Amino acid sequence: MTRNGGYTRVLKAGFRSSPRRLNSAPRRDRIRRASPARRLSAAHKILLRDPRTDLAVLKLTEGSNFPTMELGDSDALEVGDLTLAIGNPFGVGQTVTQGIVSALARTHVGISDYGFFIQTDAAINPGNSGGPLVDMNARVVGINSAIFSKSGGSVGIGFAIPVNMVKSVLAAAKGGGKMVKRPWLGATLQSISQDISEGLGLDRPTGALLADVDPKGPAAEAGLKRGDVIISVDGQPADDPEAVGYRLGTKPLGGQATVGVLRGGKKIVAQIRLTPAPETPPRDPVKLKGQSPFAGATVINISPAVVEEMSVQGVMNGVVVSEIEDGSLAQQLNLQRGDIVMAVNDQKIDSTRDLEKATASRAYYWKITLARGGQVFTTVVGG
Repeated sequence: MTRNGGYTRVLKAGFRSSPRRLNSAPRRDRIRRASPARRLSAAHKILLRDPRTDLAVLKLTEGSNFPTMELGDSDALEVGDLTLAIGNPFGVGQTVTQGIVSALARTHVGISDYGFFIQTDAAINPGNSGGPLVDMNARVVGINSAIFSKSGGSVGIGFAIPVNMVKSVLAAAKGGGKMVKRPWLGATLQSISQDISEGLGLDRPTGALLADVDPKGPAAEAGLKRGDVIISVDGQPADDPEAVGYRLGTKPLGGQATVGVLRGGKKIVAQIRLTPAPETPPRDPVKLKGQSPFAGATVINISPAVVEEMSVQGVMNGVVVSEIEDGSLAQQLNLQRGDIVMAVNDQKIDSTRDLEKATASRAYYWKITLARGGQVFTTVVGG
């Protein structure tokens, strides 16, 4: 899978959406955009970064009367619809290519947490990333994000982030938020294999199986149980956990979503309250100091909100590494943002203060149990 360059586009009201790869740029910079008629240039600042969708929102801080594009409805797309991909491939200048919608709801692409993409055969090459995917009514229906290619060039398999997800990120930025808060289901979802499908008596392996349900979450509140299968959200089909996450992730907070569920071979309907994940317990960030291998790392307590924000997988006990100082001992240990520290020298870590206390004095060696990407491992380093 290949991600492309850094083309950006003007949307509405002085805002631009862009690939989050611009996050490595300074907070204020200049954007230049070539057009057949004129060259546009404007200073901007980054309002919001959303790592879960690989998007950032920029605000233009000077100039006026920039061209805009209307945002369409990606849910209205159908396979076979004509599309245009706009970008600056290989830096040659503004380019438009034509194709069709090859597929919808593409999951397991591995680009972002919300793996739910529009697939198109419009030629997308390095330099197109962040450019709009446009329908025949000149409305933006997606943001070009990546291509599947062994050579690095277009082979007719491109992926775009649906514009309905972009709208939720823009709405958060316009509301003054520094991060996107999305509805919390309060359940762990699992893909349905052929074996699971047969065991549940399903016609085919489709839907998202509730593998675990938080007793205090919206799913439990709506009466959902472990073993239920979610098959739709507000009438839109949900063929796998990624589809459920996308459908809920594009909903505004407040109100309810209607979820179609299979239970014991019967279809039922549940109303899920659209509320953000709670910050319980509080994060209580601690920057670790001293001579321990964790020196220079900032850790926070695990809560449903942290799990959602940092895409924590599987493990729910310990503390999460949220930041790592450059050149620190923690960086030398190869600690990474999102790592979960579960135990130090056989002492269980339940809170940031536990870890602070466990690393306060020097030791001859450090036995560390970490979780990363859902995998737990133990390592020993010298003191």
